[in-house]
Amino acid sequence: MIFGDLIKQIKKNKVHMTLIDPASQSPKKTAEIARSADEAGTDYLMVGGSTDIDRRTLDESISFIREVTDKKIIIFPGSDSMVSERADAIYFMSLLNSTSLEFVIGHQSRASQFIKATGLESISMGYIIVEPGMTAGKTGHADLIRRGDNKRALSYALAAELFGMKLVYLEAGSGAPEHVPLEMISFVKSKLGIPLIVGGGIRTPESAKQVALSGADIVVTGTVAEKTENVRGSLEPIIKSIKSVQ
Repeated sequence: MIFGDLIKQIKKNKVHMTLIDPASQSPKKTAEIARSADEAGTDYLMVGGSTDIDRRTLDESISFIREVTDKKIIIFPGSDSMVSERADAIYFMSLLNSTSLEFVIGHQSRASQFIKATGLESISMGYIIVEPGMTAGKTGHADLIRRGDNKRALSYALAAELFGMKLVYLEAGSGAPEHVPLEMISFVKSKLGIPLIVGGGIRTPESAKQVALSGADIVVTGTVAEKTENVRGSLEPIIKSIKSVQ
C-alpha cells in the first residue's frame, strides 16, 4: 500500500513529491516532466491540481507517465472528475477552510463510488490553504489562513487529525510568491500527530531545506518543474537539500 510505504519513508528521512498538472501541457510533456523528476530523485509523482482536467485526459497522462517511469503516482484531485484507476492512489482530500461545501464534501461524495468500486487506494487528507492561496484558494472558495494566524492553522490541522485523516497539507498555492511561513509550519508540526505536507512557493534549495527543517515531513514542488527547460537540473539540488535534513 502506498500510504504504508510513505510512512516507512517518513520515519527514515524527508520525502519529496513532484506535482504535475496535466492541464498545463500535453500528456506527452507531462510524462517528460515525470521522467526528469524521477531522474532528479523525487520520491513520488502527484498528478492533478486543476479543475479543468477530465477523466480521459487524466487517464492518458498517467498512461504516458507509466511508459517512462515506475515511480508511484498519486492523484491530487481538483474535482470529482479527477479519478483514474491507472494511478496507484488518490488523496481523498477535503478543503477544510473552504466556504463551499462542494470542496469540503461535494466532490468527494460524487467520486466515492468510483474509488470504492475500482479499489483505488484512498489516502484521506485535510487540505488547508494559506495566504496568498493563488488559484487553489480562489477556485476552492477558501477562507484563507492569514500568514500570521498560526493558531487558526493548527486548529484546522488538529480537526483533520481528530476526524481520522491520515495527512495534513498546508498549501500556499501553486506559483505563490512565498511559501507557508516557517513559524506556522513549526507551530503546527509541534502539536500534530500525523504527517505534515507543505507545498506552494518553494523554488530554491534553501527554501526547501528551511521548510523541511521547520517540520514538513513531505515537501511538494510543482511550478518549478513545469516552468523550466531543465527539470532535472532544477529539481536535483532542491531534492538533495530536503534529503540533507534528518
